[in-house]
This record gives sequence, structure tokens and C-alpha cells, in this order.
Amino acid sequence: MNDGAAFVVGGTGGLGSAICRRLAPEWDGVAVGYRSSTDKARAVIDTLGERAGDARAVHCDLADRASIAAAFDTAERAYGMIGTVIFAGGVAIPQPFVSRIEEDQWREVIEVELIGFSRIVAAALPYFRKAGRGNFVSVVSVANYCFPPGDALSSVPKAGIEALGRAVAKEEGRYGIRANMVAPGIIDAGLGADFLETLYTPEIWETQRKRIALQRFGSGEEIAEAVGFLASDRARYITGQTLIVDGGFSL
Repeated sequence: MNDGAAFVVGGTGGLGSAICRRLAPEWDGVAVGYRSSTDKARAVIDTLGERAGDARAVHCDLADRASIAAAFDTAERAYGMIGTVIFAGGVAIPQPFVSRIEEDQWREVIEVELIGFSRIVAAALPYFRKAGRGNFVSVVSVANYCFPPGDALSSVPKAGIEALGRAVAKEEGRYGIRANMVAPGIIDAGLGADFLETLYTPEIWETQRKRIALQRFGSGEEIAEAVGFLASDRARYITGQTLIVDGGFSL
């Protein structure tokens, strides 16, 4: 067991729910952060098996600083200590080319994802400093290393999240605080699963599959394994790093 509870921001999404299931056996509890659906958060908790009783559904709206502050207060009162914060939140992002992206689309993803993450960091740091330890793991994107056309709305704010994560690692390490990132490739979970069903043709996805060294798309569980490692004490001397989990897509 790692000390404290895991707070998963965006815990009801395809990747977020897989992360909750992976973390549940190793932490004192899991706070399943959700924005709009308590029922979805409770459904995720129901999948945690014997650790379901140690989980809590916690409302956490990334666009609302007060909601985030209340969420961390709720988690600390429930568990006594927050050991890791996983940032897997975001918006449902289409795949337009840059020339077709409207300014309001940029504002939405920057507000919810990049500024939302900055709010999470600001809320979590006092708890981590008080405990003398803690870590962030953010789910970002392989697009910042191997850009697929149409992915700018997703990759641009996540590049900012990576930069902020490295800043946190450098400045807060003296307080025992770590920050790392996981960059998924093409994953058959969450928004990725929707894209595989609705975006492009099966022939295009088959061509993409063949570009991957391991010749297959990834799973939510495989991303969750990487997150679980970086969040744990097994990675206690790793900070400021991005772990690319893409089966060799970016090679």
C-alpha cells in the first residue's frame, strides 16, 4: 500500500475508470472525481470489487475553482491524506485541422484542460506540502512526439500540461513532491474507442495499426499500469518525466 488516497480527476472516463481500478488495490482509497454524473462515478466504484467501500464519488468541475477546493477538502476529510492526484480530465475533442478550429474551441480546451490542471495543482500543493510528500500523474498525448493531422485541439493544451508538470517537478521536489506524465498512443478506450468507431474508415485505422511496432492498439488497462507505476513508491526517484505508452507508434 502507498500512503494516503488517490484522487483521480476525470475518474468516470474510459481511461480514468481504468486508472481507478488499477489504483484501488494499492492505495488507502480512491476519490473518483466527476463533473456532471454522480451515477457514472458510482458505476465506476461498483467495478472496484472488494475495495469499493474505500472509494468516494467526489464532484470536481475543472472550470470552477470553488468546486475543486471543495473536492480536495472532501477527499482529505474522508481519507486523512491524499497521496497522489491523477489528472485524466478533459473535454470531448473533435479532430479538425488547424485551419478549421474556431477560437471558442481553443478557449474551451485551454480553459478546461490546461487552466483546469493549473487549478488542480494549486489546490493540491498545500495538502502535499503539509504531508511532506505526494505526486501528480497527468495523462497527456503521444501527439506531442508524433503528430497525427487533426490532433491539435488535443495536443496543444496537453503540451502545456507537460510543461507545467515539469515546472512542478523542478520547484516542488524539495518538498518531496513529484510530477510525471503518461502519453498514450492510439488506445481502444474512452475517446479513442469512439474515434476508432466513428472517425475515418476501417482501412485508415488498419494502416495506422501497421505503423505501430507492436501491431496493435493499446488498452485502457495498459495506460493505467503506467499511471499506477508512476504514482507509486516504486517510482519514488522519477520526476518530471513523460512515459510514452504507444506500442512503438512514435518510433
